[in-house]
Parts: sequence; structure tokens; C-alpha cells
Amino acid sequence: MTGPGRDVRADSAGVPWAGRDLPSAPFSGDDGAASPALTAALAGGRLVEVAAAVAAARLLVPVVAVVAHGLPAADAARGDLGADMAIMILTGADGRRALPVFSAAGTLARWDRAARPVPVEAARAALAAVAEGCDRMVLDPAGPLPCELPGPVLVALARGREWVPPAQDAELRTGLAALLMPVPEVCGVRLAPHPQHEDLGVRLILQLRAGLDQGGLTATLDAVRARLAGSDLLAERVTAVELKVVPARPD
Repeated sequence: MTGPGRDVRADSAGVPWAGRDLPSAPFSGDDGAASPALTAALAGGRLVEVAAAVAAARLLVPVVAVVAHGLPAADAARGDLGADMAIMILTGADGRRALPVFSAAGTLARWDRAARPVPVEAARAALAAVAEGCDRMVLDPAGPLPCELPGPVLVALARGREWVPPAQDAELRTGLAALLMPVPEVCGVRLAPHPQHEDLGVRLILQLRAGLDQGGLTATLDAVRARLAGSDLLAERVTAVELKVVPARPD
């Protein structure tokens, strides 16, 4: 295993690249340059703008030759018959996996000149990342403007859904209201930005019936936390949750 900052060079459980569900799109006339909109978004540094630009951009996924059928590594590297192609995956010290993707041929060459660029739509790259057990993508990891696309962004890209910060997510707000309003004493649910994790976290504001004693408050919050723990929607779209309790407004 060679190259900057990576521990694993592998396909899915040894499955050859041939026949994998990451076909390149017919990007006729593609000169390998980055999308101007994506370059501008990266320079701006706002995740919501980067996510929108990535969704509309062509990305490059790096693949490499791996030894197959007993070929010497040198032969496989030259692309001789019998060498398979594999997606390159980054694995951190904590075991988390990430798919490296690139905005341009130049940023890929900066990272690894031996890797072959496969041009794909962002949704296909995200689907490949999920299939490989990744929880994020890393855009242009060798710079000049590296950017991590975390799990909620990755899932939104894979599903063809626009990503917005969770405090602005109308579907999340509606889903959490439907989940929590059946809890006794809950009169309303609102979302606000998380004070420490504005992009990926949310402050969940619960309006509770006024006059609850400590026992009633504890029971209500336990029921709320149990429902939140089982919510796939919350797990998919939010990385940090802060609960805030306020009394319901009088009618």
C-alpha cells in the first residue's frame, strides 16, 4: 500500500472492477478541468454551497490496477491482461472509510499519478461510496482546497436529494413532528441550528405542557429520546442533537 494518507486499496470483498455498478458517463468533450461553480464553492468554504455544486458536477473517481490471476505486481501496474481494476478507498485510524473523489484531472494527479480517473456523476460516486461501506467522501484530498463531504451529504447525493443544513430541512422537521407529537405532554416541535455543529447538527426545541412536575418531565424526555434513537431519518440527516425544552404557549 503506497501513496499519501491511505491504508487500503481495494474493491468490494475482492470483486473485480469489471461489471461493477460505477459506469462512466459519456462526458464527451471533457477536458478534465474542474467545474467553475465547484471551484468557486470550494473557495467560499460553505458546506451547503459545496454540496450543491458537487451535485451538479462531474467528479473523477480514482481506480488502480490490482494483481490478479497470479500476475506479478509490475505487470498488473502496466495494465497487462489479467489485471483487475479497483476503486481506491481511504481508511482512517479509527476504521472509518471514505471514497476520495476529484474535481479535476490535475487534483487527482497531485494525489496519485498512477490512478486512472473514471468520470461519473456525483450521485453515482456517492452510491459507490455507500456500496463500499464508506461514511463520507473526500473531495480533492491533496488540495489545493480539500473538503470532506460527511455522511448526511453523501446520503443526499446518493438519493438525488438536495442537501440543506438540518435546521432548514422541511422534511426532517415534518418527520420529527410526526414522530414526537404522539408523546404525551409534547405540544410542539421546532428546529434551530445546533450551537456547536451548525452545518450537521440541530437543536430540537420541544414545547411541553406547562406545569409538569419532575417525574412527568423525566418520563416525557425518556420517551422522546427513545423515539429519536430509533429514527432512521434523524440518523441519516443529523450528526448531533441538542434537546431544549420550553413551555407551550397558552392558546
